[in-house]
This record gives sequence, C-alpha cells and structure tokens, in this order.
Amino acid sequence: MKLPSPRIPPEANLQDWMAEVVAAIEAGKPVRRELAGGGRLHVDRALPFICVHLSGDDSEPVAREVAQANASYLIAPDATVAAAIIAAIGTALERRFGAFMVLEIGELAADELLEDKAPFLSPFTVEVTAGAQREIRAAARSFVDAVEAIQAKFRTPRVEFRELADGVDDESLKVPFQKLRVRFAPIYRQRQSSKIYPEIRERLIASIFDAGLHAFAAFASATGSLTITTHRALGRRAFVDAVERADRNMDEVAASFDFLLAVTPINAEAAWNEFAAKDCSRAPRFLYRPLALQVEAAKRKLFSIPFDHLEDPVLYQLYREKQQELDLQLSMLSARETAKFLEFGRALYGPVEPALWQAAKDILARSNGRADKGGFGTRPPEPPADCHLIERRAREMIGEYAHRCSDFDARVEVRDDLPPGLLVSGKRLLIARTTVMDKDRVEPILSHEIGVHLLTYFNGSAQGLRLFRSGLAGYEGMQEGLAVFAEYLSAGMTAERLRLIAARVVACAAMLDGACLPETHRLLVHEHGFPKADAFNVVLRVYRGGGLAKDAIYLRGLLQLLDHLAEGGALEPFWMGKIAASHFGVMQELNARGLLGGPAVRPIFLDSAGATPRLSRARSARTPLDLMDQ
Repeated sequence: MKLPSPRIPPEANLQDWMAEVVAAIEAGKPVRRELAGGGRLHVDRALPFICVHLSGDDSEPVAREVAQANASYLIAPDATVAAAIIAAIGTALERRFGAFMVLEIGELAADELLEDKAPFLSPFTVEVTAGAQREIRAAARSFVDAVEAIQAKFRTPRVEFRELADGVDDESLKVPFQKLRVRFAPIYRQRQSSKIYPEIRERLIASIFDAGLHAFAAFASATGSLTITTHRALGRRAFVDAVERADRNMDEVAASFDFLLAVTPINAEAAWNEFAAKDCSRAPRFLYRPLALQVEAAKRKLFSIPFDHLEDPVLYQLYREKQQELDLQLSMLSARETAKFLEFGRALYGPVEPALWQAAKDILARSNGRADKGGFGTRPPEPPADCHLIERRAREMIGEYAHRCSDFDARVEVRDDLPPGLLVSGKRLLIARTTVMDKDRVEPILSHEIGVHLLTYFNGSAQGLRLFRSGLAGYEGMQEGLAVFAEYLSAGMTAERLRLIAARVVACAAMLDGACLPETHRLLVHEHGFPKADAFNVVLRVYRGGGLAKDAIYLRGLLQLLDHLAEGGALEPFWMGKIAASHFGVMQELNARGLLGGPAVRPIFLDSAGATPRLSRARSARTPLDLMDQ
C-alpha cells in the first residue's frame, strides 16, 4: 500500500488539523501529513506507540531516519506542537489499546572517540532514560538488550541507563504517556570534518531501529495491548512514493537488457561442428547478439536512483543490494569476450567453494553406474519429444496456471538462435528449435521453467513492487535450486540429471582455476565418462561470454534448499517472488508486516499425488543422491 502525502499549510488551525487526523486514525485510514517547518506525522496503521524526533533542521540526520523508519512516527521542530499532536492521537490510541508509549529518539552532541591515531576504537555511548513504571521498564530492558547484542564491526555500544525521578524530565518532550528516551553518539561522522562514514551510518540506523521495535514489542506484551509473533511485525505496512519511484527506476534499468540472452551464443550447433571437426582440441568461436544497450548510460541511470527517502531500512538494503548486482551485470556485458568478464562473474556468482566442489565430485563418482544403467548418453527407445511437442505442452501448462490466476499471461516462443534447451526471459518461455528430449523429461523441465521461474515472476509482479519479479540480489541460486527441486517433485530427478548439474560445478571450478575449454571438455569426457556432445553442451554454458561461473549455482541452490528443509523450513515464502536463501527471513518479515501478500498462485506440481511423500523424503535427505535411493 502507498500513502499520500498532503502538505498542511502553516496557517492551518492545529486543533482542526488534529481532529481530522484522529478521525482518520479511528476510521482505520493511514495518515501522512506534512508540518510547517519541515516536520511530518506518519501513521500507516493504529498502533499503541509512536516514535518521535524533535529537530528543526537536519543536524541529527540518523535520529531522524531512525524515527522515519517506524510505522508510526512524528518529526517536529517544536516540542510544544509535538506534545499537542501526541496528546491528541495518543489519547485516542490509548483508549483503543489500553496503553500508549512514546519513544523519543535523538543524538548526543558529540562522540567521545579517542584520537584518530589511537590503536583501537572506543565504545560509543547510548543513553536510555525511562520512568519507573513496570511496562516502560520492560520496554527499556528490551531496548538495552537489543543494543548490547549488536554485532559490532567498528564500535561497540556502551549503554548508560537513567531512571526519571517521579517521571519528570526537564530536558525533553513532556507527554501524559509512558515514555522512553534514547540518545546515541553520532559515530557515523568524523568529529573534525563532519564527513560521513556511510557504512556505519547504515548499520546504526538499522540497529537502533530494530532495538526500538524490540522496545515496542516488550511494551505491547507487558500491557497486553497487542499480540504479535515477532517484533519485526511492528514495522511499516505501507510504502511511500519514494519507494515506488525507486522501484520503477530500478526495474527500468533491469528490463533494459537480458543478461543471459546477451551472453548466450547464437551459433551453438555450428560451434559444436567446428569443435568436433578439430578433434575437440581447439576452442570454437562463439558468436553473440550485438548489444543494443549503452552500458555507461544504464549505469548513470542506475546510480542516479535516490534511496535516501525510502524510510524503511529493510527496503533500503534490498534496493542497494540490487543496485550492486545490476552494476556487476552491466560491467560483465561491457567486458564480454574479454578476461575481465570472468573476474566480474567471479565477483557476482562467487567461487566454487570446496564443499560444493566435493559434493559435485561425490555425485559424479556415486552416480556413474546408475546413469549407465539408465542408458545415459543414448536416445530413448521411443520417439523423443521435439520442440513442437514441448511447445504444445508448455501452452497447456500455462493455460492451467492462467485458469488459476488470470494475470498469468506468459508467452511461448520457439527460437533458432539458442542452444538446445529452454530459457525463461521475463514473462517469455523460449524453446530452442533444436531441443530434443526424452518424453519423460518434458513435465519435469516445464515444472522447472514454468512452475518456478515464470510462476515467481508473476507472483512477484502481484506484490506491488517490481523488485520481487525482477529478483532480489543473489536470487538466482535459490531459484535454480527450487527449479531443480521442482523436477524432483515432478518425478523427474534422475541420476543422469544430477550428474549434469554436478558436471557444471566441476567445469566451473576448472574454468575459474584457469583451464581452457578443451581441457575442461577432456576432464568431463575422460575422467567422468560424459559423451563428447554432452560435455560440449556443459562447457559451452560455462565458457560463454568469456567464462561464466553461473552454472555452479544449480547444485549450490539445491544443497541450500535441502539444508533449509532439513531444518523444518517451509517452501511457501519462496513462491512469493524471486528471492535468495538469505532473504527468507526478510520475506517472512515483510509478509508479517502486511507489506507483501502470499503467492497469487502456487505451483501445480505440488498437487500431484507423489509430491507430498517426495517432499517428506527430501526433509531427511543428507545429499541430493539420497533422493534417488529407493
């Protein structure tokens, strides 16, 4: 949900204005009103608390941002006006919830940092002041515990607690409600030059904001005013105009290029013929689509997107991560077919870690006999499925999803400029005309492409923010892990398929270690028993563009998913959009806050007769090969 932001003229009558605000809150409507002098009242829903920051300028920017991150906050340049507003809305909310709390956030005048040449960084001060009432003391204790639990990287907090004598505090806002006052040292800026340390600033905002939510949750529990499952559920439930603008601009950059199509050769068949004709000893020449994108212009637009008014630390972090990912992808495109392409890819997808490499080697060693027994590398005895049969079944499956969700308007294209296989680009399913596969593979591979990649695109589109359809940063690993798992739930996870996924990891590792294409091809053929044509399909994917480490993510994502299931994790949040494993908690939080909804449509393959017992089996699987044991 998005909030309007009408401006209240300076001459407006404050009493009439407050009466309108209270009426709106009591009617369940969100409120966002600008005050004269640069202040603002924001209430996206009725809650038994408000966060307040008193400042007539931007001299305490971090305290201001901490306050603005809350679902209910007041920024006021004048303590008298602030007290009147809080009294009006607090009385109404206290009447509704039985209790009301005020958290006042501010900054200390200076940071007691040692000299710049000191051998260590001293702790920074956080002053916490509260009355003696049981409920506000519970809130204060929770706040202090959260602050002291901050995982410090540069400075550790030192909390100084002070109890108000008879609830009287001459130094701050006077309101007829239980109040917690917090002041913290401005460690985000240098003492002499006032230059900002951006990383410390971001960490400080997120940490103090989270501690404030802990305090609100403890107060709600102590007063019985509200029942919640987690303190993070008390966060914002509405996003402001700045979020929508940033989201739209970010999506325009992301949609201005198709990364995978740009780095996928258009001459796969000719390249194989060239490679085979030279006895697989010399790398063939790959040809690519010309770039229709001006990388420098795209980067200028990407880094001109402002994030300083999003008012939500969680969304701020998600968009910053996506900005960094898009920057790396654009850098890779500008370096296509050069040595830098590989290094940018290493930064984007990471190395092949030892545990992943060992898991791949184990799969190749343990599955060799099974794959041979199943006729690995040979044509099935019955006529195989060609691109036209796959296209027909794909259109049928998309029709089934469209019947369940009218917005599921995916398109299917049969293409001549792709290597054999299927590829999802936005809302399009692309099928190479040269694709041929066992008919038993059609349903699992469509569950992979349609039931995961397209489904999360349309479910992400339904969330109101385009970021969840284009994908949160690093989403590809879990996406591919889920997609491979969808094949398993569709009765299509064979030892042959696992060998292929493991081979991609081994090939990526060899490529990153400096092996050339023919060397990696020989490794797959001679050491792991792959037919020459199948091994070429693997190295084509791994060496495209100049060396793409992406293919290691399929097995990595599957291993992450099995770990998640073994710990009792659910699949539901993963269907809400394109997310990484690290975003599972974020999606749960945003869902608990009401900022995101559940999936618009669930995968059809979950309804199959064998899906439930297979899912139960996967929860106890120690390795991917355990899924194959009968």
